[in-house]
Amino acid sequence: MTGIVFSTVEEAQPFLATYERGRFDGLGEGETFHDNRFLVSILGIGKIKAALRTERLLNSHDVTSLIHAGTCTALNDNLKVGDLVSVAQVFEGDRIELSAPTYPRMPLSVPFETLKEVTLVTQDHTVQGATELSYWQRIADISDMTGYAVAYVSATHGKLCQIVKVVTGHMGVEDPNFRKTLAAGHKALGTFLTGKIDVLQTL
Repeated sequence: MTGIVFSTVEEAQPFLATYERGRFDGLGEGETFHDNRFLVSILGIGKIKAALRTERLLNSHDVTSLIHAGTCTALNDNLKVGDLVSVAQVFEGDRIELSAPTYPRMPLSVPFETLKEVTLVTQDHTVQGATELSYWQRIADISDMTGYAVAYVSATHGKLCQIVKVVTGHMGVEDPNFRKTLAAGHKALGTFLTGKIDVLQTL
């Protein structure tokens, strides 16, 4: 059984509404539903919720692998809003020191050849008012608040983890239509997952 985990209900909703005619519709944060093929869970935002709830999920359910799907912020101009990307490497980016990091960079397998491969940095905190990207942001392509925690906990359980994201903005760029952009991103993510349902089942 493949696990599909989201950070928010809004990210998950287009997939929940279409998979098996809404079989998982109504799933809330911190909840997990499953059938014979898939387990779906809403972890919540941030590394702490992601780590604790992924740990609980893997302790309670026999899943073969995890797919973390959600939104992200682009850190360079090589990506456009609406792009779907597959994470080939993820690291944790809230630490200050640059030597001997507590949490290692993690390479991830990329099952979707049609998607751009990117490096993800996961951060709970960004520097408000900063005019330049931090060191960790400069060596990544996208940023989120959940991915590293899911991948790290999955690795400690010996489970394969893959991350698929949709770009919904650029760091430091204001979007006056952000709610519409976000909704479009959620829809694109749901459409992609639904279209790849047979592939997801084999991961």
